[in-house]
Amino acid sequence: MNKGNLTKTIFLACAAVGVAAILAVAWRVDFSSGGGAAGWARPRTYFEQFFTAGGPVVWFVLLPMSVVTVYLAAEYFITIRRRRLLPDDISGTIVSAAQQTGLSQLPARLAGGEDFISVAIARAVAQGGGDLGRMRNLVEESLQEQAMRFLRKIEWVNIIGNVSPMVGLFGTVLGIIKMFNAIAAVSGQPHPSQLAGGISVALVTTFWGLMIAIPALTIHGFFQNRIETLACEAAEESEKLLLQLARMLREQKLVEQQKTSQPITEIPSRQSGTLRPSASPKPLQDRKT
Repeated sequence: MNKGNLTKTIFLACAAVGVAAILAVAWRVDFSSGGGAAGWARPRTYFEQFFTAGGPVVWFVLLPMSVVTVYLAAEYFITIRRRRLLPDDISGTIVSAAQQTGLSQLPARLAGGEDFISVAIARAVAQGGGDLGRMRNLVEESLQEQAMRFLRKIEWVNIIGNVSPMVGLFGTVLGIIKMFNAIAAVSGQPHPSQLAGGISVALVTTFWGLMIAIPALTIHGFFQNRIETLACEAAEESEKLLLQLARMLREQKLVEQQKTSQPITEIPSRQSGTLRPSASPKPLQDRKT
């Protein structure tokens, strides 16, 4: 089992334990402060009032959805953090790595990074070919892909937030049907205790649907805003970092060109190292005489 799956398993176990603890407390806490109406067996604990009275819709649908919501919220609070996605002084760390190993080795140095800027810069340097415009496009594409990946990840809690009220409404309709069946069974004069089951299902399922939907939608909106904010800040920081890397790349190319060019040197004399002027030839007339 890898580290990611182990972490998810721990989160899920903690969520299940938390819900189980809530159920255990509800089992022992007395809900009613006195007896109910005559002949009406009123539930005595929170567990009976908010879990048992809800029926299978609460037991097998809404309660598992609440566990999943708690698990997702815990995972998001740990994985979608500023310290992880946009660490402090990440630009300085990348520039130092580029100065130590060179731009050609920078993608290898940033391969294990999980933050927005490291992933985007590594892709831009590896595929940009030193072209600043192409590197900007690659950084923008990488940041968009990373942001969309996290937005798709938090979409699960958004789905739960939109579905849970519908499930609660389904339970409400089921409870009303149960209540009308009780009325029809006694020819329109039911005892209040005969209607209690249908009313409990109708109200408790609605309660659970809203209880899940409100936190789930709040969590989704909170993390959506955080992801978009971090992506925008990463784009601004990456633009400044690209300018520094582009300047370093130009300086590196200039140094390489100076190394490859060979300067013209003066050929020294064999004896003294200086060039001696040769003796001027005699005039043609002197040669004849």
